[in-house]
Amino acid sequence: MDKDTPNRISPLAGQPATPAMLVDVPRLVSAYYSGLPDFSVAEQRVAFGTSGHRGSSLTNSFNEWHVLAISQAICDYRKRQGIDGPLFLGIDTHALSVPACASAVEVLAANGVELMLAENDGYNEYTPTPVISHAILAHNRGRTSGLADGIVITPSHNPPDDGGFKYNPPNGGPADTDVTEWIATQANAYLENGLEGVQRIPYAKALVAGTTHHYDFLNAYVNDLGRVIDMDVIRGASLRIGVDPLGGAGVHYWPAIAERYRLSLTVVNAVVDPTFRFMSVDWDGRIRMDPSSTYAMHRLIAMKDDYDIAFACDTDHDRHGIVTRSAGLLPPNHYLAVAIFYLFQQRPRWGRAAVGKTVVSSQIIDRVAAKLGLKLYEVPVGFKWFVNGLLDGSLGFGGEESAGASFLRLDGSVWTTDKDGIVPALLAAEITARLGRDPGVIYAELAREFGESLFERRDAPATPEEKRRLAQLAPAQVHSAMLAGEKITRILTHAPGNQAPIGGLKVVSGGGWFAARPSGTEDIYKIYAESFHGTDHLKLIFEEAQAIVSAALATPGESTTP
Repeated sequence: MDKDTPNRISPLAGQPATPAMLVDVPRLVSAYYSGLPDFSVAEQRVAFGTSGHRGSSLTNSFNEWHVLAISQAICDYRKRQGIDGPLFLGIDTHALSVPACASAVEVLAANGVELMLAENDGYNEYTPTPVISHAILAHNRGRTSGLADGIVITPSHNPPDDGGFKYNPPNGGPADTDVTEWIATQANAYLENGLEGVQRIPYAKALVAGTTHHYDFLNAYVNDLGRVIDMDVIRGASLRIGVDPLGGAGVHYWPAIAERYRLSLTVVNAVVDPTFRFMSVDWDGRIRMDPSSTYAMHRLIAMKDDYDIAFACDTDHDRHGIVTRSAGLLPPNHYLAVAIFYLFQQRPRWGRAAVGKTVVSSQIIDRVAAKLGLKLYEVPVGFKWFVNGLLDGSLGFGGEESAGASFLRLDGSVWTTDKDGIVPALLAAEITARLGRDPGVIYAELAREFGESLFERRDAPATPEEKRRLAQLAPAQVHSAMLAGEKITRILTHAPGNQAPIGGLKVVSGGGWFAARPSGTEDIYKIYAESFHGTDHLKLIFEEAQAIVSAALATPGESTTP
């Protein structure tokens, strides 16, 4: 079953994008410069979710004012924290990323920030999210001062009319909530005051400032890949590999990887087009570069028999999608389980590193970890929870149900502390080469041993007040003893790994579970569910999940968050 099977599937899902769907890029960019956010409208203020501030210039939720204000706020944060090393800046291929980059550079240069930009020669100008993390960590290794940080201008896999802006502090990973809240508060103050206090110089002057430098992100990252992936075993197996960058920031990285490591790797589509007209339409009839969606990945799935292994990454290349001959597109949970099963048996220098997963990831991972005698570190949704463990090597692997993951180098040291779509993709080739079976076959073997898992996510309506109460539920507010015919064994409002609030509720039984979390942007809550007893059991879990949540919301209880 697909990773994220929504409630209503568009009849256009999986079909080629039509001309009417394509974003008007000149209008989009014009709105970026001409639009003024209305501070009285919540959607038009700066708000950092799990992956930065996102929005569209067409709705005044992402425009020049936002980027100028956030950039100045980041400069203020750097001064406050004594961060005085270089700032590595990368962008993806969304239409709004280029003008947003120009705006950010104007502010960063005016503030005297040592700025590291990609080589601007038309070849190496886009920079994937994991490459920024890699650059930050490479610079900071062994240092106690002059530490680097970074900015990635990307809305990830979101539709073509979106823009996004995220900050990575010196630990190289996504900024923690206390950091993003400070930056957002400062940025909103600049918006409210008409950008008073924002320092800025013209773009042409900023590019030639003494503090602006060029950095060879591509070769620094590509040349280091052999320290995290066994490229020799891939090359030795002479695998035929297919890659679809989905028009994203890694489009020039894949040919460089193939050349550097002498791989038989074909980029099936090298087009960069900000309308993303080459995509097949996602579940809701919109263009979205999601490598874990069977609809968005329709073209590469159709090519599965042409390659021994194939894969894709989203627009900023921090998510992966694995296409096998045996199973087509692997659901993210399935591949995470396979990757963990393989890595912890093939990386002896990792020692007793733990397995990191989010509370809404598959229990197949729990069962694999138990079989291998590994410690499980279960955390709330968000890759930021894995950063410290990956940094100090106590976590060998961190993975999310949304197809985001990273893991340690071969020697057990840190690789990246942000999601890296490239290395899990290449790992699929390593697995196929070494074991002689693709990850789809490996997962089928795991399912025979641990049970066949069905996983799905759905949405349910919720008012803002219901969402607020859902985020603050206590276990005592759940009075049900049974879930889909089985005894409830655990009720969680805090993650077992770090006791951090999960911002909702998770209810577990012997053969299944559900988790409910409020959406940060819509009047809905998200229900994640998994069953090891088949389709009818999964359907029953969803039915009872809504009833359990509704009853809990109607029950007074102590707040679980401040």
